[in-house]
Formats: sequence, structure tokens, C-alpha cells
Amino acid sequence: MKTKQLGNSDLFITPVGFGSWAIGGAGWQFAWGKQNDADSVAAIHRALELGANWIDTAAVYGLGHSEEVVTRALATRPGSRPYVFTKCGLRWDAQGQTHRVLTAASIRQECEDSLRRLKVDSVDLYQIHWPVEDTTELEEGWSTMAQLQREGKARWIGVSNFNVEQMERAQAIAPITSLQPRYSLVHPEVDQEILPFCLREKIGTIVYSPMASGLLTGAMTRERISKLPDNDWRKHDPDFNEPELSTHLTVVERLRLIGQRHGCSPGAVAIAWTLLNPAVTAAIVGARKSEQVNEVVAAAAIHLTQSDLEEIETIPEFAA
Repeated sequence: MKTKQLGNSDLFITPVGFGSWAIGGAGWQFAWGKQNDADSVAAIHRALELGANWIDTAAVYGLGHSEEVVTRALATRPGSRPYVFTKCGLRWDAQGQTHRVLTAASIRQECEDSLRRLKVDSVDLYQIHWPVEDTTELEEGWSTMAQLQREGKARWIGVSNFNVEQMERAQAIAPITSLQPRYSLVHPEVDQEILPFCLREKIGTIVYSPMASGLLTGAMTRERISKLPDNDWRKHDPDFNEPELSTHLTVVERLRLIGQRHGCSPGAVAIAWTLLNPAVTAAIVGARKSEQVNEVVAAAAIHLTQSDLEEIETIPEFAA
């Protein structure tokens, strides 16, 4: 796969990277249900075999477990090490419920914990997972991230889920290497202000949930959704319930028709669409089994035609 420079960094990353949210397993607020670690390791290995050169994880995924699984996968695979990106700012209680904290002491502790779990001295890209409303705490958090970079514990620093005003506040303290926003055909909201801002400011953009957390893969049928376990956060998410669900499944069928012309899945088309935006550097694609990886990595090679794009633009939900 071709690579693209991420913002102001010296990181040249592939159009898709492996997302480690789901492989954190069960037992916390935004879990995807039970997960087999051996399957997770095999999926990571397959993504790297197919050319992906970065992995995105976070301390909160599985309450540290996702980072540990990533470490296990890399320890059992020969060859060059991919970039590993992780995040801080979401802490958890004994019940696995999360809350946002950006104090200096909290971020420093999270950084040390992530370095220990990942068995590295420095994180390639360290990101604030979610902003806080308190602007003083937000600025304290970003100042701490900049200090961690100066200390060599983070090579580059970025943010996730920030709006333009929050990024401007951060930029006044230290440069932002990248933003990680949610972006997909069913959630294109960042198209209006946030992505144009990043393009102007030369902030790299790594989008998450380009397949809308599995909804646009083509494998997520109404029956399968009804059988999601209660410990899968999607079971109770509005996107996976009516009235939104019927509309989203209509989008999937349109993507399926386009995918048939390209010999790929609806999910691959959905990912390819996000990559067409000039502000987007790359997309995070998650997989829980190695066989799922082939389809989503294929998105990096899909060239959507003008007629494909015109067809997508006529999808009622997208056009609205």
C-alpha cells in the first residue's frame, strides 16, 4: 500500500490501519462483547501481512487489555514493527464505567501505564481520546501532552473528537499532529467545519468508524443485530435501533450494488468513500477475526468512479 505523511510528523502511514477497539473484550462500558484473544492476534497479523503499517488502540479499550493484546501480537510476529498509536483521557471505575480526565497527573499516569503495557519507551502517536468542557483542564491536558513529547515519551501528539474551537485552543499551546474524528457515510458531520479546518491547518486526520461500527459491512443484518449480546454497546445505540436502523440498512444495499461492480464488500466501499476526502490521511478499520481483514484492507485499492460517487450522493440519508 502507498503511504501518506501524517500531519507535521515524520510518520508515513498506509491508507488503512488496524483498529483495536473491539479486541479489548467484554467488561467495560463500550465493549463489543466477548472476544477471543487468539482471534485478535491472528487478525492483527493478517492486517500487517496485507501491508498495514500502523495499529490504533487506547488505554480504555478493555481497560488496558487491548494494549496488552497488541503487544502480544507484535511479540509473536517477526519483521519490522508497525507504528502503534494509543490514547489517554478516559479513566474508568470498578464497574468499567468511563469518565473524562485531562489533569496533568492523570495523563502522566496513563502514559506510564500504556508504555508498560505496550513494552515501549515511547508511543509513536499519543492522543487525547475525548475533550473536556472545562477549558482550563483541556489546556492543562494538552500542555502535559506537549511535555511528554519533549521528554521523548511520545514521538507525536494528537487529539480525538475535538471541535474547531478546542483544536484552536490546543494549537495555541503546541502543534497538533493529528485529529481522530468519527466519519462515515451515515455520520459525515465533520465534513462541514472540522475536516476543512484540518486541511487548512495541515493537521493529519485519521478517521474512525468508517463502517459505522460494523453497520455498513454488509454482514450486519436485522436478525444479527437483534441477537447482539447485552454486553455489546451497539445493542442499545440509536444507529442499531429503529427508526435509524431501516434507513442505514438502505444505505448498505446501495453500497452493496456499488461493491458488486468493484468485486468488494459494502464495507470496503464505505471505507474507500472516506479516503476520497482530501483532508483524510487514513482510516481505522477494526476486525475481530483474520478472515474479516481481507475485505476491509481491500478498500485501500478501490477507485470509486464519478458515477459511483453520484450514486452515493443520491442515497436519501446522505443527500439529506
